Amino acid sequence: MTAQSAPATDDADSAVSRRQELASFLRSRRERIAPEQVGLPPGRRRRTPGLRREEVAQLAAVGVTWYTWLEQARDIQVSGQVADAIARALMLDQNERRHLFTLAGTADPHPHLDCPGMSPAVRGMIDQLEPLPAAVFNSRYDIIAYNRTYGRLVTDLDAMPVEDRNVMWLAFTDPLWRERMLDREQNTRLMAAKFRSSMAEHLAEPAWKEMLRRLQQNSAEFRQAWERHEVLRPGSHVKRYLNPEVGLLAFDFTHLWLGPQDGPRLTVYSPVDEVTEERLGRLHRIVLAERAPVAV
Repeated sequence: MTAQSAPATDDADSAVSRRQELASFLRSRRERIAPEQVGLPPGRRRRTPGLRREEVAQLAAVGVTWYTWLEQARDIQVSGQVADAIARALMLDQNERRHLFTLAGTADPHPHLDCPGMSPAVRGMIDQLEPLPAAVFNSRYDIIAYNRTYGRLVTDLDAMPVEDRNVMWLAFTDPLWRERMLDREQNTRLMAAKFRSSMAEHLAEPAWKEMLRRLQQNSAEFRQAWERHEVLRPGSHVKRYLNPEVGLLAFDFTHLWLGPQDGPRLTVYSPVDEVTEERLGRLHRIVLAERAPVAV
């Protein structure tokens, strides 16, 4: 009798663990979003960081009690449409969205939705910054969004699979990025250290564990960097790229945090000299010419 009931017990325990993980994940995502980011007033008496539960419920158009139960790991059903609304309200990136649907045990109604955590306003700002290269990254170094000049800074990002659009993955494993990203050893050391520091807050998340697994499996250089256990914080330095179409480009860069630090950030690259400025203008014109409609 005991042996026959064990699988059912295991399934029940697994379901409880998944609900608890979902609850913790939702709380962590909610707490990183400032009210101003979603058009809400900051308010004065906030005892906890980020959004309140009732504010997430309002943004997702679900009941406050129902959402509270969800964060309390109660045994309730989550439809794909409701999970989609919550993902949008919490500004989740692609990997976070996938994690949410996995934990909720429901199918994503929009599995190929492009960067659901990005607002149209931020996308428009990225495009308007051209010819300056600009991109949005998360703390895992996923490239969430980018403008046309950033997309051609090293190689053609549009031609790459979405799962490979990660700066750290490219710097450690892609032959063209390894060749054209100058001062690469310094940059990859910083990235590996920052990744280790950030991962301390995401140890249970599948997307982080999968990225770590891929890097360890495919790059001996990364394995060596990871084994140093460094947790450095990046400082200011010039980034240099050898672009195949216009030559050497050198940039200062500025981070604009779109949420709490270690969350998504908009990075803008500014030329350090007139030569880079002139070459960047040429690269931008090349990109525009390739994207221009053909006259008929």
